Amino acid sequence: MTLHLTALFAGVLIFIQIALTTLVGVYRGKVGINFMHGDDDVLLRRMRAHGNFTETVPIVLIAMALAELAGAPSWLMLAGGASLVLGRLIHAANFVGSGGGVGAGRAAGMAFTTISMAAFAVYGLMIFANAV
Repeated sequence: MTLHLTALFAGVLIFIQIALTTLVGVYRGKVGINFMHGDDDVLLRRMRAHGNFTETVPIVLIAMALAELAGAPSWLMLAGGASLVLGRLIHAANFVGSGGGVGAGRAAGMAFTTISMAAFAVYGLMIFANAV
């Protein structure tokens, strides 16, 4: 079995990761802060958007790949992947945009991300329960 849908979403998410990494790096160059955040609120928000992405996306992609290998239905793969991408875009936009990292955008972004995490986690547990 191949991981077509996981590969699709991984590719999209990698481009988002590249964008977030670039936002941090370019801003660091602009303000001359090479390490940590130098008490610069804009840099800190960009770092946290990047950090939160890095903290959440890999585990979901692993669970997604395992679900796809186990034969998860396409609707679950597409809905879970789309929820993850949407959540990460909303969350990042809130941090690097005018939202400042607080409010409904941040909560909505994490909600979509958590829904995706939970869906693949539950599917994995169901696969295990059916195997024993």
